[in-house]
Amino acid sequence: MFILDNNQGVPLFKQLYLQIREQALSGKLPEHAKLPSVRDLAAELSISRNTVEAAYQELHAEGYIYSRQRSGYFVSALDHDVSPLTMTFNPQRQNRRAHYPYDFHPARLDPDSFPLALWRTCFLECLREGSRELSTYGPFLGDWGLRSNIWKYLEHSRGVICGPDQIVICSGLQHGLDLVAHLLKEQHSSVAVENPGYHLPRAVFRNNRFDIVPITVGPGGIDLEMLRTGGSTIAYVTPSHQMPMGYVMPIADRRKLIEWAGSGNNLIIEDDYDSELRHHGKPIPSLQGLWPCGNIIYLGTFSKILSPALRLSYMVLPEALLARFLEQYNDYFSTVSLLEQRTMAKFMEQGHWVRHIRRMRILYKRKHDALIESIRGAFGAKAAVIGQGAGLHVVLQLLAQNPGEAEIIRRAAQNGIGLFPFSATCATDKPADTNLLLGFGGMTTLELEQGIFLLAQSCF
Repeated sequence: MFILDNNQGVPLFKQLYLQIREQALSGKLPEHAKLPSVRDLAAELSISRNTVEAAYQELHAEGYIYSRQRSGYFVSALDHDVSPLTMTFNPQRQNRRAHYPYDFHPARLDPDSFPLALWRTCFLECLREGSRELSTYGPFLGDWGLRSNIWKYLEHSRGVICGPDQIVICSGLQHGLDLVAHLLKEQHSSVAVENPGYHLPRAVFRNNRFDIVPITVGPGGIDLEMLRTGGSTIAYVTPSHQMPMGYVMPIADRRKLIEWAGSGNNLIIEDDYDSELRHHGKPIPSLQGLWPCGNIIYLGTFSKILSPALRLSYMVLPEALLARFLEQYNDYFSTVSLLEQRTMAKFMEQGHWVRHIRRMRILYKRKHDALIESIRGAFGAKAAVIGQGAGLHVVLQLLAQNPGEAEIIRRAAQNGIGLFPFSATCATDKPADTNLLLGFGGMTTLELEQGIFLLAQSCF
């Protein structure tokens, strides 16, 4: 019995090859057992004969099967006492993102947006200035120069009120969340998360033995009444640009959330997701700036504007947690390259960071507007756009009859379109409506127009 999945991003012949190989190595397919004919297996799996033939040919070339004239293919005699050097086939372990001509993944950036020449110049300057320090470990909290530059930027652009000593440099949001989870789990046991919401925080806190309490999200952000009655003492929120719906939490609801945190030693984790990228109007100030002395942990990253490959992020800890944090991680070393920290500090000092943000706002606004225009032309009244005006993605809610998310993703893949499932952002049951998560950062305006046209064909 072989199971093939069109959504795995692994060619079907490769999936079939891997499964037959694994069953031959494990002994599930006995030595000299006859394999189904190419025609029969193709009919059974509803795939082409060429797909089966390609899998058989590769297995034959590597010696896993052999052929008899006019009799077909048979399993070779293998030594099952020898541990195979290959891993068991598991679709979830394969590359989850195949190459698609039209990839709407919400986290993709423009491939030509990285300021390579400027970064190289700053990097080489840091090498010349600090060559002696390459033999030392960097401070756990991060390079002081970078923390000072982040402090100035956050105060000026995001309304965050803190000192450089409250800032911790991390190697991405996942790392920062993991540090926070370890810090808090002695005094807290559950965390409230937005539903739908960012899937990564759910995974990090679940892996740290927290109970996950999904809280419904509406146009005003997280449902505060549901939060109050949910029993959690931590709330993870994206108030300035909710992931994935794009909602902005109004000031009245922000104050109510702060009131909740101030009662009963509750804590807010504010993820400033995609906050710099507002395509219409000014960026929304942070929640932390409304209550700088309170229980708010602020998280930010350079991944969505500069590069996710650098693995550079930061968090601002409230004064009440700082001493415990320093005590718990006193013996740790920084996991972020000191050289890259210094390069980022110089990049900010010389004004390149602020200018880069301005360029990216112009670039992504052009793509955002092209996406919206393409959706109007291709979908018309059959769909509504939610969360437009900010970030690197929108949500497309289908209003006309459609085959559902899974089938649309399958059809889209056949048309060269990559979609990240909206259902992956849901902590509970899938929504009644069919929603599609459409990122636009990684494509040109022409590719967006063509991709949306093909997507509309896949949906109806």
